[in-house]
Amino acid sequence: MTGLSELLHDELQPLQRTLDTLETPAVLIDVDIADANLVRWQQRCDDLGLANRPHIKTHRSVAWAMRQLQLGASGITVQTVGEAEVMADGGIDDLFLTTNVLGTAKLARLGALARRTKLAVVADSDAVVDAVADAAREAGATITVLIECDTGGGRCGLADAAAIAAMAKRISATSGVQFGGLMTYPAAGKRKQSQKVLEAAIDACKAVGIAVPVVSSGGSPDMWSDEGLAPVTEYRAGTYIYNDRALLNHGTATLEQCAMTVLATVVSRPTADRAIIDAGSKALTSDLLGLDGYGMVLEHPEARIYQLNEEHGLIDISACATKPEVGDRIHVLPNHTCVVTNLFDRLYVVSGGALLGALPVDARGRSG
Repeated sequence: MTGLSELLHDELQPLQRTLDTLETPAVLIDVDIADANLVRWQQRCDDLGLANRPHIKTHRSVAWAMRQLQLGASGITVQTVGEAEVMADGGIDDLFLTTNVLGTAKLARLGALARRTKLAVVADSDAVVDAVADAAREAGATITVLIECDTGGGRCGLADAAAIAAMAKRISATSGVQFGGLMTYPAAGKRKQSQKVLEAAIDACKAVGIAVPVVSSGGSPDMWSDEGLAPVTEYRAGTYIYNDRALLNHGTATLEQCAMTVLATVVSRPTADRAIIDAGSKALTSDLLGLDGYGMVLEHPEARIYQLNEEHGLIDISACATKPEVGDRIHVLPNHTCVVTNLFDRLYVVSGGALLGALPVDARGRSG
């Protein structure tokens, strides 16, 4: 923990409060659990010979990204130009941006980033390749491009091996960009399908004389499964630092490995079976992710958060053996930790039940 303590020392904002006096709603991060999650995943990547390129969209924090690099990550993954700028400003010099970048202003910023950091992006069309290449040439830089492959997720990406090989050849022949390999985000539980698509694409690239230096996959739900990893050289996961109810439900994490909770106060008990907390959609998000309710109340696991207004959460407590009262403070395990982080300017870091300080969310709202 020494390295982590040093990284957080300059980032944590001191507080004249304790956990008992902290205003709610507030997001709490158990630093010991979060760091143990990072250590455990890095060890798995090391054991498998995979490059670990964690996604910062979960924590959005330069300090946490630095900790991941300190533990052995090869670089980081970002989702937007804004996130990339924040991380580059924080001194991180190896970035992989995993969305297609288009638009004059964004492309100019992308070129500026490529002048000061090692930068890779994705593309799944000639239009994106050409736009990125133009931006790189304008900036006097070179940008690495990985082809996004649709391996069953039904999102962005190419699925046809011949089309992927043709694009790899085009990238290799275009000034301003260089071919970096293949990238995918497979659907949960479809790693075998992903493997088949990736291996066909690799073979097609080799057939036209193009080597594939990196095969980047990702996804937290299946991160502990070895299935379908044979062609993969790099792995991107983000949620694992904090974990959440969705990963708990999926069996990816245990409750003891969940580092983020939302501290809330019961502000009303209008009926015997209904409680209202001061945490709504602006604190817990409206994401369900296939779950029943908007979070797990740790003190009352039988409770069901069945509705969110902007500032209030409505809880059915009819099944609770012991029911919360007005003024009680409860901890909610959110369904989707990544979105919760982006709803707050700062997260409160705790250790051993003590409040250590507030950690700013450096990349909050940096979607552009």
